[in-house]
Amino acid sequence: MFCEQCEQTASGDGCHQFGACGKSPEVNAIQDLLIHCLQGLATVTLEAKAKGIETYRTDVFTCEALFATMTNVNFNPSRFENYITRAIAHRETLKTQVEAINPSINWSSITNFEPDFQESLVEQGAEVALKFISQVGKDAVDIFSLKLTVLYGIKGVASYTFHAHELGQDDEEVYRFTHQALAALSDTTLNLEQWVNLALEVGKQNLRAMELLDTGHTQTYGHPVPTTVPLNPKLGKAILVSGHDIRQLPEILKKTAGTGITVYTHGELLPAHGYPKLKETYPHLYGHYGTAWQNQTKDFAKFPGAIIVTTNCLMPPHDHYTDKLFSLGPVGYPHLNHLQEGEDGFPDFSPVIEKALSLPGFTETGVPKTVKVGFGHNAVLSVADTVINAVKEGKIRHFFLVGGCDGAKPGRTYYTEFVEKVPEDCVVLTLACGKFRFFDQNLGEISGLPRLMDVGQCNDAYSAIQIALALADAFEMDVNDLPLSMILSWYEQKAVAVLLTLLHLGIQNIRLGPTLPAFISPNVLKLLSDNYGLQAIKTPEEDLAACLSH
Repeated sequence: MFCEQCEQTASGDGCHQFGACGKSPEVNAIQDLLIHCLQGLATVTLEAKAKGIETYRTDVFTCEALFATMTNVNFNPSRFENYITRAIAHRETLKTQVEAINPSINWSSITNFEPDFQESLVEQGAEVALKFISQVGKDAVDIFSLKLTVLYGIKGVASYTFHAHELGQDDEEVYRFTHQALAALSDTTLNLEQWVNLALEVGKQNLRAMELLDTGHTQTYGHPVPTTVPLNPKLGKAILVSGHDIRQLPEILKKTAGTGITVYTHGELLPAHGYPKLKETYPHLYGHYGTAWQNQTKDFAKFPGAIIVTTNCLMPPHDHYTDKLFSLGPVGYPHLNHLQEGEDGFPDFSPVIEKALSLPGFTETGVPKTVKVGFGHNAVLSVADTVINAVKEGKIRHFFLVGGCDGAKPGRTYYTEFVEKVPEDCVVLTLACGKFRFFDQNLGEISGLPRLMDVGQCNDAYSAIQIALALADAFEMDVNDLPLSMILSWYEQKAVAVLLTLLHLGIQNIRLGPTLPAFISPNVLKLLSDNYGLQAIKTPEEDLAACLSH
């Protein structure tokens, strides 16, 4: 196998025997085969769009299928076989419609590719992967590096686009570009500069996808407001909801109302507590349980109720808790209870409720402890005058955005140490699961403002960007001249998309860790360093000193 799409690749240079995430070489090969089929589908879809043929169902399917190939989403080979079958069906339907308009059209080999379902899909996947990896010609290594960057970035864009679609937010331009990026992966004529521009375009489209998702969240559930969330449980039956998919949460809450079941969030769903329409409508949405995704094998084993995983990140589950674990949407694992969605887009949650009622629930409440969430762009900018005055009066010296994807590597303690060492006249904004390294710390206040503000999920990088742009406008300066430093952690492909968004916006001097992507070649890294000041993290002391010296 060949996979280097996440930060925890074996020895830091790719997984070649077995995925560090738990992905088998067999699943990896079938995922590669799916990507190959999606490339062919993309070419046909673009032709259909050019002829005015409706492609909406194909657009949404493509985003879901890409989403399923992301790290720690789906480990089930039969689910990928189904995606491949559906990809071919979408392609052939559109080809028939195109040919009705232009009978003489000459399709390329990738648009005519037919997997043999009677033979090993694993072997066929390995074959197409080998062709994808093989690069020749000038700048081959660097072009391949950028091809991987585009592929991984478009997976992140697709995931956000899929979530936005679930909330009724769609954009034809984002869908079109998703197909264009996939089609470009088989284009051998693009030069290095064109691949650089394509990678930055991924960032531009990801900004739009995050904007759509922000609109979907805020129009549906209201703008997040600062909200105190209990970390200790309450007595009684319980359901834990993990992942990123806030849309499924209200349906779970609706179905559990009046059952005596308390609903808790886990991982990236912590920010859901900040949405007022959720909290006001469903008081049994009580608290948060556990920390980041990579600790779920311990968290899930201890949780005394049923558990639903809505999206990434899923760790390969242990046998002693799989009977109470359910997946939905693109998530999957062999023999795991999967909740199939109905025509309304929601599954039947009754098996989850029955399992929760059969389990003991919490019999002890533990020591009371809370965290605060809900500092989205609307909440922060509503007190912009206070923030601006605090800066002008010298009470706030610097802002640090410390967040991103968490993971299991020991080097990630850097982020905890960094926040602990941030001076008392500085404010820390955080988002995504990287915050679980320090989210429960009490850093105090400045002028009534918390020194630690949880902006939200990884997609709420959009909120952080809006805050930064608004402050730059208020101070009448370029965003890169603000007393603001970005200290980011990355793990999977959503983080790649967010990083490309920041580069598209021209954000300078981002510090990235705990290690730099294995798929970035030395020449591409030099390009990013020379043009954007992108750099690897060093030590908390060194990086703090460097940031505060500007």
